[in-house]
Amino acid sequence: VVARMRAAAERFFALPPERKHLAAPRRWNDQSRNVYRGWFPSAVAGKEGLDLGDPRLAASDRDLLARPWYELPALPDELDGDWHRAVADYFGAVSALGVALVRALAAALGGDAALAASAFARPRSLSTLRLNLYPAGLAPVETSADDGAPLACETHVDSGVLTLLHQDEVGGLEVRDGAGRWRSVPFAADTFVVNTGRALERMSGGRLRATAHRVRATGRRRLSIPLFLEPAHDVAVAPAALGLAPRDVDGRDAETYEDFLRAQMAAFAEYER
Repeated sequence: VVARMRAAAERFFALPPERKHLAAPRRWNDQSRNVYRGWFPSAVAGKEGLDLGDPRLAASDRDLLARPWYELPALPDELDGDWHRAVADYFGAVSALGVALVRALAAALGGDAALAASAFARPRSLSTLRLNLYPAGLAPVETSADDGAPLACETHVDSGVLTLLHQDEVGGLEVRDGAGRWRSVPFAADTFVVNTGRALERMSGGRLRATAHRVRATGRRRLSIPLFLEPAHDVAVAPAALGLAPRDVDGRDAETYEDFLRAQMAAFAEYER
């Protein structure tokens, strides 16, 4: 499943720029209906990428498509059935792994595992599969204020619940530990890196902190594939979503994921629309 997904990613990035442009949202393609999902060029944040939602989302899901963030991809015709099956199989397998982890976390915190899992029912979940390509020779997009390290991706925390990342042999990913030190996360075959996101921090009442991370610039071509596990639009970003007692850390427990995501998007250059 992973090998087929990585081959599908390479196939997409090998397309001519004008063909990838067909998948771009309105910011780069004024013929597009999308404002959220799709391809973004490397001029945005150093890396080139493709954001995809749940492959189960269909034109018949009109109620969902009428809401923000639910969008069908407009992909080039060269991407045939085999390509789409590779994406669908990977999305299904990795999102199921993510939900299993959420169930375990909810249970460990004394919550309701089944209730927690229901927040990610497909295709209502807003989970995002992203294909990232850092080109060879990429100049650093930022110099770390912490230690002067040259970065290919700035220091940040993810917005969602969990991020399940498959990286390649190039590596470069670093995470900040509890003491504030940067730790390298080297490539290991047949493994995923799992980061906790800002939504999970809120849902756990602050008990599970979002992981700050960055990518050190190496100048080498790097392909990474994160799946951002995200709940449905109407799920409260609060302990109640995990079946936990209220523990409102910032006075925003009534906020839905739809509104939470809108506020979070402002922090990421690739989502400036």
